[in-house]
Amino acid sequence: MNYLEIIKETLEKERARIVAVSDQIWEFAEVRYEESQSAALMAQTLEQAGFTLTRNAGNIDTAFVASFGEGQPVIAILGEYDALPSLSQKANLDCFAPVVKAGNGHGCGHNLLGSGALAAALAVKACMQALNTGGTIKYYGCPAEEGGGGKAYMARAGLFADVDVAFTWHPWDENLAYNARMLATNQVKYLFKGKSTHAAFSPHLGRSALDGVELMNVGANFLREHIIPEARLHYAITNAGGNAPNVVQSEADVLYKIRSPKMQQVREITTRVHDIARGAALMSGTEVSIEFDAASADLIPNVTLATMMDEELSKIGPVTFTREEKAFAHAIQQTFSEEEKRLVAKKGKVLAEDLTPLRKEPDFLNGSTDVGDVSWLVPVGQVYIATCAWGTPPHSWQMVTQGKSTYAHKGMLLAGSVIAASVMRALTTPSLIAAAKAEHTRQLDGESYNSLLPPEAQPRPLNR
Repeated sequence: MNYLEIIKETLEKERARIVAVSDQIWEFAEVRYEESQSAALMAQTLEQAGFTLTRNAGNIDTAFVASFGEGQPVIAILGEYDALPSLSQKANLDCFAPVVKAGNGHGCGHNLLGSGALAAALAVKACMQALNTGGTIKYYGCPAEEGGGGKAYMARAGLFADVDVAFTWHPWDENLAYNARMLATNQVKYLFKGKSTHAAFSPHLGRSALDGVELMNVGANFLREHIIPEARLHYAITNAGGNAPNVVQSEADVLYKIRSPKMQQVREITTRVHDIARGAALMSGTEVSIEFDAASADLIPNVTLATMMDEELSKIGPVTFTREEKAFAHAIQQTFSEEEKRLVAKKGKVLAEDLTPLRKEPDFLNGSTDVGDVSWLVPVGQVYIATCAWGTPPHSWQMVTQGKSTYAHKGMLLAGSVIAASVMRALTTPSLIAAAKAEHTRQLDGESYNSLLPPEAQPRPLNR
């Protein structure tokens, strides 16, 4: 048997276990650095399958590394399992119906992402044993991709120091070998302190922290005109100071996410946002403290690995879907906004049963990922695989509700197959790794990975 046959046979045998893990993590729906059950389940599954576990990797409670094999090369498979806040949604419904009001939900499909990577690890182990292949594979259990920069902390801890190349994937609405750059990002908390008082009896004695937050947001709105078009500023008021309008708010907090194509640009824009916060504090007579929260580097693509993964994806081919699966996906599309429906109508797709051709010239996607931090250290290859109705917006209830669908499971297992095949190519082709590393050096163009995390920063749960 060749590696593709072994992968297919292994994943048919392991299908029920992998699907069960994915669905259970969907149920857990744990957010950044709180993924204790999700990480434990994933780690236990790998340990039972014969992998050697290092828990609490990088001193992060919900991070781990599972290893199999020995010697060089060392190939990393990156898995994630964190959910998003305020996206609770029942599964397999074509209407909005939260499980828990304002609860968590897998709006980016990381239950599938981690489990698809698990599928790859199990399949590669089977191939290595059957074909007597040398080298080491490592499954990285990576927490807090959503706004927590888990891989940045893992990178700073040196967990990728011995890795030659890394592979991962992401749930999407089409099938392609990913070859694109993504935005670097900083996430910063601004905590305003004022003085409370009776809002009618003695407002002149109060100093509103909420005024400080609002003035900062106004200043940031004006800043948007004077930063490069590719940059982004997002914010969320995480503490409005209470629910009583007749009390001047003595404290209020706002969380900013600052994005741009390059890390240095992010640093420069962040400095300007700091100045706006300080100015808002002066105008409102309050004080502001600034706390770094998280960061992710820009993603460095690797055409060598993307080309190889495109070859493996083409060999395996896309999955097909049943009439019932297409009917449910179509029902999901009917819940889209009118603008989204127009975009769907242009393509005429319900579920992707084809392959998107590889773009040899790297594209640009206006999102961010802490995979970027890994990509500064080692070459990274990715595939994006259809697990949802075409046009489904990420970070939406529609994405959550499809996370346990049969077609999501099919896409997850396809992703596992492609990653496993790609890892086998890398393990058995030294020239491929050498070419990927040479390209990686050219892509960096003399720049080095400088962590965006200040020494005092520590991984921490979402402050809700």
